[in-house]
Amino acid sequence: MPGVSEKLFIYQINTWVWLNALSREHGMNITLANVPESALRELARPGIDMIWLMGVWQRSPFGRQIGLKYKYQYQSVLPDIKDDDVIGSAYAIHDYRVDDGIGGRKGLAKFRLRLAALGIKLMLDFVPNHVAADHAWTARRPEYIVQGQPIDLERRRSDFFPVKTSTGQRVLAHGRDPNFAGWSDTAQLNAFNPDLRKAHIDILLDIAAQCDGVRCDMAMLMFNDIFANTWNGYVGEKPATDYWRDVIPAIRARYPVFTFVAEVYWDKEYEIIQQGFDFAYDKTFYDRVGEGDVIQLRAHLLANIDYQQHLLRFIENHDEKRAYETLGAQRSRPAATLICTLPGGALLHEGQLVGRTKKLPVQIKRQPDEPADRDLEAYYLRLLRETADPIYRDGQFYLFNVNPAGAGDYSNNNLLAYGWNFPGKDYRLIVVNLTGYRSLGRVKLEVWDWLKDRTWCLFDSIDDTEYERHGREMTHDGLFVDLAPYESHIFKFALDPETITEIMQEVAM
Repeated sequence: MPGVSEKLFIYQINTWVWLNALSREHGMNITLANVPESALRELARPGIDMIWLMGVWQRSPFGRQIGLKYKYQYQSVLPDIKDDDVIGSAYAIHDYRVDDGIGGRKGLAKFRLRLAALGIKLMLDFVPNHVAADHAWTARRPEYIVQGQPIDLERRRSDFFPVKTSTGQRVLAHGRDPNFAGWSDTAQLNAFNPDLRKAHIDILLDIAAQCDGVRCDMAMLMFNDIFANTWNGYVGEKPATDYWRDVIPAIRARYPVFTFVAEVYWDKEYEIIQQGFDFAYDKTFYDRVGEGDVIQLRAHLLANIDYQQHLLRFIENHDEKRAYETLGAQRSRPAATLICTLPGGALLHEGQLVGRTKKLPVQIKRQPDEPADRDLEAYYLRLLRETADPIYRDGQFYLFNVNPAGAGDYSNNNLLAYGWNFPGKDYRLIVVNLTGYRSLGRVKLEVWDWLKDRTWCLFDSIDDTEYERHGREMTHDGLFVDLAPYESHIFKFALDPETITEIMQEVAM
């Protein structure tokens, strides 16, 4: 397993959109070189470890022309959209150079230093599967690109395009995954080409000199088996090793603590972690939360803790609909509790904390005005302050059973209960109701048997309420819980004052 497995909180920012909003707010051109101190401090929310600046690399002029053709599709999000708002896809990269329009390499370096002074790291994008259709490699290094034949321009029009290269006319492939037609603004890289792998290592070494980690787009597409199946008949024999097994060690040799995050699907999380990634997207978690399937979600959380520590939990990102739209105001809260308090990483998306509903196309640089849900924001900030506690990074995790509260009551199946502890010192019990029904149960804490001989105060970090319970009840009968629809509790255990007095008297004797 890779070395990084702590509770990492990543905050994703759509860089161009964020800077555009700041520029309008402050009435001046804001780039990474001159981000106002107030905006920087707002990023430094309690518990945030890393800022992911999405879309800093130079975008494709051809990709922008493609985007302008589809401007009408963006009007549902931005009704007053103008040509200037369309900048091309963040994932049709023309060159791995920080765009001068947002401050260039020097501006990024200055921004990174300011983040570091606040104890926050920086993550950027890496797209291994494809480059922009007008990237220099299409003309100068066509061997890096999957190539077809003239017949493919008729037979597979959506997957191939003609290019005039330094060695004559070629037919090149558009980037794609095997389930969809090619992306018309991209060119498909040949993962089997050893020279491409070396070129990518050089690019990643340069990226690693500018940040602390990368989020790797559609990382599983580079697996030998997946790539061979996607491009069967267009590429040669599989290499002896998978792409990531060549690439990641080369970066870690120079940057040992550099963080690799994989966007990964199709149940390939475990495999990609084995190939060297620190964190892998947990799409199963996302789906189960969206479905409200508590039983299947609990089964998912039974996985080995060493594995779970490398999963990145999220309820939205730039590829998914906004959580406030899919879950609504009420369901967003227990979902937020889960991603913040479960093992592994947590990915938070700009706008998620205040309930934005508009999913932005990655081709535009401006977002519409939306009302902010300040109650939801306050809830998130409370969660972030709570989960900044070391217990969520270094404590022991345990998934508890929730037993029925009484005969004939099966609402316990709506509840998830789990805990963190430093044995004999500190405890957290989290109970979450993901459903729209009042739900009762008993959480049996027998594994925490050191609780049993004392009376404890349970402080709820969610609403500051306090309960007094004896450890014998909690370890033998189970802690009784009664949760309203979409309610969560985060209980912090402390000895009650009378018990503390008794202990002090025993010590004095």
